[in-house]
Amino acid sequence: MDKMKNLFTTGEAAEICNISQQTIIRCFDAGRLDGFRIPGSRFRRIPRENLIKFMKENGIPLDNLNSQKTGKIKVLIVDDDAEIVELMVDVLNRDGRFELSTASSGYDAGLQTQQFRPDVIILDYMLPDVNGNVVCKTIKSNTDFEDIKIIIVSGVANPEEIQELLNAGATEFIKKPFNIVELVDRILQVVDKEYATAVH
Repeated sequence: MDKMKNLFTTGEAAEICNISQQTIIRCFDAGRLDGFRIPGSRFRRIPRENLIKFMKENGIPLDNLNSQKTGKIKVLIVDDDAEIVELMVDVLNRDGRFELSTASSGYDAGLQTQQFRPDVIILDYMLPDVNGNVVCKTIKSNTDFEDIKIIIVSGVANPEEIQELLNAGATEFIKKPFNIVELVDRILQVVDKEYATAVH
């Protein structure tokens, strides 16, 4: 899909939003998704900015607008503990539902967020260069990234710190050591919540 495509058919919009074409047509006809009809035909067209507005209003991740649709959930793992990263990468790769990228510092996490455009970030609270709070706030301050879900993992954060992280934009908190199966479930839950809001 062309990154700078500025006009979409209802079928293309449905694929990008991961919902049915009928739902897109219903939203279009009801005025919930702005666009126009091609004169003299029944064909509907949706300008890029209108599609982005619709996606934001319905909590649909913007990721598919910016990259080829793989059908996989894009997960960025940010942790400076190589063994933990290796374990998560191994399990998530074998699962088959995820496309992965990794970073070992807050700086790398920022770069990878821009280049990889993840659906979910698994973020260690204590990174060598910065804490998770700063990373959360930085990511959430960029409107391009406001739909990214952030799952914080830590063995040291106290209840006050956890609340601060959630206030800064984190979606979930998981205490280390954690069950890797539970982590997979959490990833699927935070992504599914987003897709579920778009269909009703």
